[in-house]
Amino acid sequence: MRMLPPLLPPAGDGQRIGLFGGSFNPPHEGHRHVTLLALARLQLDAVWWLVTPGNPLKAGHEIEPLSQRMQAARACAAHPRIAVSDVEAQAGLRYTIDILHYLKKRRPDLAFVWIMGADGLTHFHRWRNWRDIARVMPICVVDRPDHSRAATASIAGQALARYRLREEAAPRLPATLPPAWVFLHGPRLPISSTQIRARDADG
Repeated sequence: MRMLPPLLPPAGDGQRIGLFGGSFNPPHEGHRHVTLLALARLQLDAVWWLVTPGNPLKAGHEIEPLSQRMQAARACAAHPRIAVSDVEAQAGLRYTIDILHYLKKRRPDLAFVWIMGADGLTHFHRWRNWRDIARVMPICVVDRPDHSRAATASIAGQALARYRLREEAAPRLPATLPPAWVFLHGPRLPISSTQIRARDADG
């Protein structure tokens, strides 16, 4: 019996799509805030939340079942231009570089941008094939509390510095050949999944 390919969120030819990946363990208003900022400043048509089966950099951390995180992410997103997807699990992929190649092959007609918080850029150099990620897709980094300077001063921030666009050029990012990235500043929400888990553990 022929296996059907994983379902992707709907998107029209030529649309500009942001990809925001993570374990969303749990999803929170900070994820939504980063997404809405990128939607507006990059002039995106939609953002796909890619809820991962796990996080290779956080092995051993307790993680809720994927189905529960998907349900919570949909409730948190609550926006017509945010789609929640488990395509990584459906496709049997584990690393960001693999899902990016997969999506570009499946939908070569779309202009994808990878979205991450500034906290992600601080340890981006620990991701598998992080330099290849930067070569495959433009990257949008959104400022997060206590990470502004650490992000740009990080190993990846310094290595990619020459490819950084001016912030006012952010709308050009989806159409810019990688490597290319932009650092977006704006209101910041002091909340993270780690803090929520710690608070819940303390009752």
